[in-house]
This record gives sequence, structure tokens and C-alpha cells, in this order.
Amino acid sequence: MRTRTWGGAAAVAVAGLLAVGCAGGQKDAAEKGAGGAASGYPVSVTDCAGAKTTFDSVPRKIVTSNAASLELLLRLGVGDRVIGTGFPPGKGTLPAGLDAEAQKVKVLSKGAIPKEKLLASGADLYLDTFGAMRMNGAGDAPTAKEYEAAGIRHIYLKSTACAATGEGPVTDLSEVEADIISLGAVTGTSTRAEELVAGMRQKVATVQRAVGGTAPSDRPTYFFFDYDAGTQQPVVVCNRQVANAVITLAGARNIFDCDGTTQRVGWEDVISRNPDWIQLGIRNQGSRAANDRAFDEAEKWLRSNAATKGLKAVQEGHLLRIGSERTTIAGVTNADAVEIIAKTLHPERVR
Repeated sequence: MRTRTWGGAAAVAVAGLLAVGCAGGQKDAAEKGAGGAASGYPVSVTDCAGAKTTFDSVPRKIVTSNAASLELLLRLGVGDRVIGTGFPPGKGTLPAGLDAEAQKVKVLSKGAIPKEKLLASGADLYLDTFGAMRMNGAGDAPTAKEYEAAGIRHIYLKSTACAATGEGPVTDLSEVEADIISLGAVTGTSTRAEELVAGMRQKVATVQRAVGGTAPSDRPTYFFFDYDAGTQQPVVVCNRQVANAVITLAGARNIFDCDGTTQRVGWEDVISRNPDWIQLGIRNQGSRAANDRAFDEAEKWLRSNAATKGLKAVQEGHLLRIGSERTTIAGVTNADAVEIIAKTLHPERVR
């Protein structure tokens, strides 16, 4: 039963916090029988407004909003419970070992899942990465009452969906880790979730030992170029976006310290900051080959545009090809992005 003290529209507007409260430090509930009535339940998660969703057993039919949330469930070992997804991962775009399993998941939409299709999916859980975001003109999201009537529990990835409601700059991956731990509790895979988080922490800690003490003024400046958001007026990542944490942990300095998640700026703002490094932020295009073409297009645009071809990073070839999702959406690969950026910017210190 989902407990709320506010309406459905508000639920979407502030959705996001997966703060878990579960019964003890038990072994994974999934290991305690197919019926799901394990001692690890009930498990409760709350969103940004404190509205609670309680699970009395393991969810068996899960729909994910996009490739990022699907990848998390695959890494937790519950891919066989995912009955559909939106924004599917293209073939060959997920890490080895996950790709084949991801391709078996039914695609409910190539973009955001339409409301009617989601409600009729037969899911008992919808894992939502986006929260209040309107994606690809999919129309209104279901209300809390509509989810309840369809028998669907609706939870979110806090670090992405709820970033706009946070306070202060995001400079670490603690909220991403909290999402993973919470998902582990909900799906009965807490042990695996803890392993994933431990691996992330170890990777980030190695980078931090090398570059963490670098003063902001001594860090190379870094611009996340969201090519897919359009080139006429760039959309930049601000200090509440998980990308800000990835950049900071990697020993770089985000050239935009705006308060919030994203913001539109003018190219004159980028030129005046003249970044040392630029990340070509390309979203999953559906295949590895298509991703490569998109990276090529983004680089060609920077090198040929009169406003950007003179930038220091462009002149020196300091252009990183890292998918947008690995940097801007909660996932295990946020730690991978930290490592890749750090090794590129600080090769003498991070190996």
C-alpha cells in the first residue's frame, strides 16, 4: 500500500528518493524461496516528499523506464524479472555479459513508455529514472491512483529523478550508491548490491588517493558538451547533477558552477571559460556503430564551428568520448567514468 499526503501531480514533480527502511541485515530475500515471502520483508522506500511504498515480497514483473535502470537490475541479477523497458539499450552498447540478456527484454517503447501501455503492462513494479521529466512527448505520466489501480508500485532512482530537489552541490556518488542499496533491498538482492557498491567505492578511492587532494584552482577545467541537446544554445550540467560528482571525483573542475541540475547558456559563456577538456556527451543511439558516428559528428561540429574551433580543448584534441548516461544517470558505470576521466586528465598519477 502506498501512503501519500499529497496529490498525483505533486508526486511526479518531486519524485525520486529511494530511501530504504528494511527489517534487518538479513541474507538476500531472493535466496529464501521462490514465493518471495522472506524474512527480509516488508521493505519500505520513500520518495523526496516522504511518501512511502512498501513491498511485502519480491517484485516479479518489473518494467524499467530506460537502459540505465534496466542495467542496474541486470547487474543485480534479476533480469529474468524484467518484462519490459523504454529507451532500450542498443545491441552491443552494454558491457559484455549483460548485452545478450538485455536484448531479450521486451521493448515497450523506443522512448518514454506511453501511459496506457505502461498501465496495461502487467507489471508489479515500475522503476523510473526520470521522475518529473517529460521525455520525447510521451504525454502525462500516470497518477498515483492510476498506478495503484493497475497494481503497479512506482519507485525512482533518487540521484537522477530527484536531483532538482536536492540541496547544495553533488560532489560524490553517495546518492547513486543509496539507489543501488535500496534496489537491492526491494528486489531481495542486498548482498549483490553491496558488492556492486563496494566495487564502485574501491575504484573511486583509488582515483581519490591520486588526485582527491588537488585544489580546485589546480584542477583542469572540464566541459560536458551535451551534443544531443542541441548546438544553438548549449545545455550544461550544474552542481546538483551526478555528472558534477563524476567530474569532481575525477580530479577536474566543472566550468559551470550553476545551482541546479542543468541550464541553458550561450556559447560566449563556454568560450569565456575556455575549458581544458571537453566531453562529447552522446546518448545511446541504438548501436555501437551509431554511437561512434554520433561522436564523430559532435567532434566535427566543434572543429568546424567558428565559435568553438578555437577553444583550447578543441585545438589540443582534448576531447573525451564517454556516453552521456555513464556520466549523468545513476549507475555502476559512474565509477567507471570517474576512472576513465582521471586516467585521461592525470595519466602520470592515475594508471
